[in-house]
Amino acid sequence: MPFFGSKQVFCCNSHMFYDVIIIGAGPGGLACATAAASHGLTTLVLERKQILGRKVCAGGITWNGLLKKIPIDISEKQFAEQQVFTRFQKVCVSSSTPIIATVNREKLGQKMAQQAREAGVEIHLGCQVISIDPASVLYKDKTTGREERLAFRFLVGADGSSSLVRRYLRLPVSDTGIGINYQIPGEYLEMQWHLDSALFANGYAWIFPHLGSASIGAYVDSKRMKANILKANLLLWADKHGYPLRQYKASAELINFDFRGWHFDNLFLVGDAAGLASGLTGEGIYSAIVSGETVGHFLANGQYDVTPLRNLIKNQAMHRKMVALTGKYRALTTVVSEIVTFCLKTKLLNFSHIEMAR
Repeated sequence: MPFFGSKQVFCCNSHMFYDVIIIGAGPGGLACATAAASHGLTTLVLERKQILGRKVCAGGITWNGLLKKIPIDISEKQFAEQQVFTRFQKVCVSSSTPIIATVNREKLGQKMAQQAREAGVEIHLGCQVISIDPASVLYKDKTTGREERLAFRFLVGADGSSSLVRRYLRLPVSDTGIGINYQIPGEYLEMQWHLDSALFANGYAWIFPHLGSASIGAYVDSKRMKANILKANLLLWADKHGYPLRQYKASAELINFDFRGWHFDNLFLVGDAAGLASGLTGEGIYSAIVSGETVGHFLANGQYDVTPLRNLIKNQAMHRKMVALTGKYRALTTVVSEIVTFCLKTKLLNFSHIEMAR
């Protein structure tokens, strides 16, 4: 049962004990840790990577999500205009305030880690979790090779699309997206979305400018296209538009949008581990932070209002249905993209209506 605990860490059956152990130090894990520790729960985050924040990601977040959950000073560029291209239209969507901002994932990770540590969270980097049981985890320090078992009252899986915690819970993952990303140097002025069903099925290509570079990539439902085909189509598109992607190395990421629950007795899932990314856009930062923060508070108080998480789940389900609908027929994908783009152009539809942070 969730409770308010003390900050004392003690040994239980010869194992170091924490109220909360979180696997994964991404935005979801760190948001969860900060929230839990703010209530006095002894909280540990185990991260397998040596450096916080590194992930294949376009680094875009809707302005609503940025203003609500992320310090505005870590944004790199903000865009009040979005250039949307379809097979038959070119539309500029504008707003009086920025619609989307880009963030540097490493800076975001460092900022959130600082906030977590100030709240009393322990963060151990370079720690690979080897096994899980109902009350403890076994991890290996990748630097020293030392193994240690830690006991917990609550365990949170914030460990991404290939989550070990999710596998321990025997939850399958059947709905995933594929993101292919190139980070190329240069100053780019426009944020662009390219909806071309012939190349990207029910996905899209993007150009997200950062400081001194741009993320250029493509995303698609993995049931509609394999990663190698998506990459080949992205390169063809880039050649046509004059982007020298072939000079740079591609990175790929699997995105989980197969949500099957977040609360399993004393185990919890947040962000991509829970399958809360958007299957429509691949958007995941906002979902991770909202779910992580909500779960962190819930661990301390089982009466905590989880409405933000419920709303997120509702929006994610709508995106998932749209992916399933548009994925059935390529012609339908084209029609839907043209209609949505026209509605954006004529302001019958607001850009915020299709984002996860609404």
